[in-house]
Amino acid sequence: MQTTDTPGRTVQRKDAHSNHRRILATARRKLRDDPDASLDSIAQAAGVARRTLYGHFPSRHALIADLAREAGHELRQAFAGARTADADPVEAMTRMVLAAWTVGDHYRVLITLGRRHLGEDEIRTTLAPARAEAVATLRRGQREGVFADHLPAPVLARALEALMLALAEENAACLWADPTGEAAATAFLVAAGVAPQRAALQVQEVIGRVRAAGDG
Repeated sequence: MQTTDTPGRTVQRKDAHSNHRRILATARRKLRDDPDASLDSIAQAAGVARRTLYGHFPSRHALIADLAREAGHELRQAFAGARTADADPVEAMTRMVLAAWTVGDHYRVLITLGRRHLGEDEIRTTLAPARAEAVATLRRGQREGVFADHLPAPVLARALEALMLALAEENAACLWADPTGEAAATAFLVAAGVAPQRAALQVQEVIGRVRAAGDG
């Protein structure tokens, strides 16, 4: 027989979901600024009791694993939203890079904390779908002669990923501002073997299309 929740139970579940999201958002900010931030300090910053945090995340590993899953989901969603039919490899890669830039905080936390606390295997699993799409696009561009082929596509993808991480860290530290990701995406394409002028024009074109679609 199907049963319905009582009003009180429904409110409790909504509160639990809200607490879960608030703890994750707070943890991402705290751990971004201080990778050694304690769970107690995260609970205090999130405005929840220590036992509430431990009810959602019984250990530091559990919290960071959830942040990693969240980051992987955000990156996949960003890539999905950036896809467009019939895009050539350069445009497709530009869209992916600009999309990744919008979830830069999630991505940086995933890489920096994940490698430190979860291990490379778990990070690789979390990023596998996004990395596979990037490698496929690079490989297609190499076949068409628009991306450099001096490295195999998977190796080139990892090198470009490291470049983006470094640029995101500089941007977050306010040492260099690139709010739209235009400069980062241009640097990415140039490192992938695209001529600087073409790279800059492609990035500007995609940003213009995205803005026009948003205003429409």
